[in-house]
Amino acid sequence: MRGLALDFLVRKLRHGAWIDEDDERSLRALYEGVRLVHARGDIIREGATPRFLTLVLEGWACTYRDLGNGQRQILSILLPGDLAEPFGILPDFADHSIGAVTQVTLAQVNPDAIRAAASASPRIEQALWWDLLVTIAIEREHAVSLGRRTASERLGHLLCELHLRQALVGLAEGASCEFPLTQSELADLLGLSAVHVNRSLQDLRGRGLVSLRNRRLIIHELEALRNFSFFDPDYLHADTDALHSGELSLRGE
Repeated sequence: MRGLALDFLVRKLRHGAWIDEDDERSLRALYEGVRLVHARGDIIREGATPRFLTLVLEGWACTYRDLGNGQRQILSILLPGDLAEPFGILPDFADHSIGAVTQVTLAQVNPDAIRAAASASPRIEQALWWDLLVTIAIEREHAVSLGRRTASERLGHLLCELHLRQALVGLAEGASCEFPLTQSELADLLGLSAVHVNRSLQDLRGRGLVSLRNRRLIIHELEALRNFSFFDPDYLHADTDALHSGELSLRGE
C-alpha cells in the first residue's frame, strides 16, 4: 500500500517537473509514520500546533473553518497525493481544521526533511513550487465560483475539477471516478443550502451531463459539462493532452 499510495504524490509532482529515480527515492524517504483516521474524524483542529506535514495516501480529506454560530465552510478537498501544507510550510498554529471525508491513510512528513529534499534537487524544488501554485490557483477558482457562478455551474465546475484531479494521478476510470461527498458536504463546500445542492444535481442530471451512483461520479458529456460550468482546466497547470491520447480517456461514455 505504502509504495503504491506514494505513487500518487510522484505522479502529481511529475506534472510540475521531471522527477527522476533519485528524486523518487528522496520522496519515498520522507515518511516518519503513517496514521489512519476514520471517516468524519478530525485530523488537525484549528488552533492546534502541528508537528508534521499531512500527506494524503488513501481516501479523501478536507480543510474547513467553523463559525461561532455552528456553520461550516469547507475550503478545499484533499485527494491522494495531496499535501495539506504545500511546500512543507508548517505554521506555528493551524488557522483551519483538517478533517477526514472518508477513512483516510495519512503520511506524517517532517517539514525539515522535505525542505532538505528540495534543496538537494532543483527538480523536487520546482515540483513543490508548482504544487503550491496549483493550490493557490484552485483557491482562486473556488472564489470565482462562490462569487459569480450559479448553483448548478458551481456544482458542475467542482465535478469537472475533482474528476480531472483524480485522472491526473491515475485514479479515474475514463469518465468515472470516486465521489464520496454527501449533499451536506457539497453544501458546505459550495456555499449553498442542501436543498440548492439537490436541485443543482437534478438539473445536471436532467441535462444528461452526469450521474452519481454508489459514491461514484459518471460524466456522460464532459465537454458539455465543461462549457456549461465555464470550466477551463488551465488553472490546474497540467498537460491534459496525454489523458486524451494515452491510457486514460476524459471523454464521457
